[in-house]
Amino acid sequence: MQMQMQMRNSRKPGTLITLSKKTSLLTRTLYLILLFGVSIFLFLFYSKDIFQDEQNPFFFNDSHHQSLKIRNPGVDEKLLGSTFSRGLHPCVKPTSKYKAAQESNLYITVKCNGGLNQMRTGIADMVAVARIMNATLVIPTLDKRSFWQDSSAFGDIFDELHFIRSLQQDVRIVKELPRHLESVPRARKHFGSWSGMSYYENMTHLWKEYQVIHVVKSDSRLANNDLPLDIQRLRCRALFHALRFSPPIELLGKTLVERLRSRGGQYIALHLRYEKDMLAFTGCTYGLSDAESEELRIMRENTRHWKIKKINSTEQRNAGLCPLTPREVGIFIKALGYPASTLIYIAAGEIYGGARRLSELTSRFPNVVFKETLATQDELRLFSHHASQTAAIDYIISLESDVFIPSHSGNMARTVEGHRRFLEHRKTITPDRKGLIEVFDKLDSRYLEEGPSLSRIVKKIHRNRQGTPRRRSAPPPGIKGRARFRYEESFFQNPYPECICNSGDHLNTS
Repeated sequence: MQMQMQMRNSRKPGTLITLSKKTSLLTRTLYLILLFGVSIFLFLFYSKDIFQDEQNPFFFNDSHHQSLKIRNPGVDEKLLGSTFSRGLHPCVKPTSKYKAAQESNLYITVKCNGGLNQMRTGIADMVAVARIMNATLVIPTLDKRSFWQDSSAFGDIFDELHFIRSLQQDVRIVKELPRHLESVPRARKHFGSWSGMSYYENMTHLWKEYQVIHVVKSDSRLANNDLPLDIQRLRCRALFHALRFSPPIELLGKTLVERLRSRGGQYIALHLRYEKDMLAFTGCTYGLSDAESEELRIMRENTRHWKIKKINSTEQRNAGLCPLTPREVGIFIKALGYPASTLIYIAAGEIYGGARRLSELTSRFPNVVFKETLATQDELRLFSHHASQTAAIDYIISLESDVFIPSHSGNMARTVEGHRRFLEHRKTITPDRKGLIEVFDKLDSRYLEEGPSLSRIVKKIHRNRQGTPRRRSAPPPGIKGRARFRYEESFFQNPYPECICNSGDHLNTS
């Protein structure tokens, strides 16, 4: 008995060890199962956003939208907000009735006029005109006689091969006129501004006598409205897809966007059109010295293609036709609610008056940068003395910005706004210059002070001027005849509804 008891007692420790090992193994197994289950849950929970992003890709690169994940803690989310797409998206594919381009031995040569964006929209129009007239388009020659005196050729600014290939189903494009046609007589034509389909269909009578038509001006050759849907969409394909900038310009533009993002995550692109040529052209001398005003007057007098020589600066300003000054821009942005820490990129050439005039803005917003402060001298050397190429860099940075604010409604301002509307209605704040002049005058007269009251007034005026979707506007009431075409909102400023569709539309979309 005693021996049996001893044997039983001798087995207890071993039995306990075995049970302990089994319990430990079971615990570990249950823990691993639980851990695995939690991992699966977390994966499914977070991956739904990934799947949604894959199902809803952005139209171009999504660097703009990815960067929104990096927030500037000093800025209200609504101020540096996302887009206003509201179910709208780009749609530029042709309809089922659209036929591929036919081979043509008839040619159109084009001499572009104006600055970068005036030429870009003009080229897009010429693509559509070549389609309407069933002609082969020769790569356009660019303006080398404008104020900027830029010697750039088409291939220096644009990706020439991409331009030709991306439009090959729409119109035949060649780099040069065939040699056997170089010396033949050409129909030198100044096509009418804002012309419609019937105008160009009638122009085909020129083919009876000529094999080549030379177009001496490219800007505003097509109407903004009442054109076939396929022609309007072709204009969008030409401007927003085919006219891609050359690889060196694209590379530097995107590099500078990344550098801006690394500084603060989000930024405003300010097209501060307070440059010598703009002030001379508009005759706006508010706040300038007598010597500066005289310098601008002489420049306007000596520029032949500027037809209006005598301008009343006060009348121009009161009508809202002058670009905002650096001081006025600073007051405006501050009144909208942006803090002093806001990163602002100046998309412009040399500011008239230099650092002294610019200080009226930087005193309120010291975090101001130019491409010259973002890029190295070596990076900019390739583009020096080529204003259209540096303007293209500004265009890329403005397009990718969180907010775009133009101080004047020039060609760049309109084209960037239209492109941003095309890309899901990215936020663009268009100052009501005429309304703001009254505010600025009250500030100068001390009837109003900077602060909450001013902020409420400015925000109210601009509640509906921030890039939300709307149809292209008609000319102001009372304007009749062909004059109304000049005052219609530009198609390239707002390509809605032809190139922007609702998600529920049954039209062919891209």
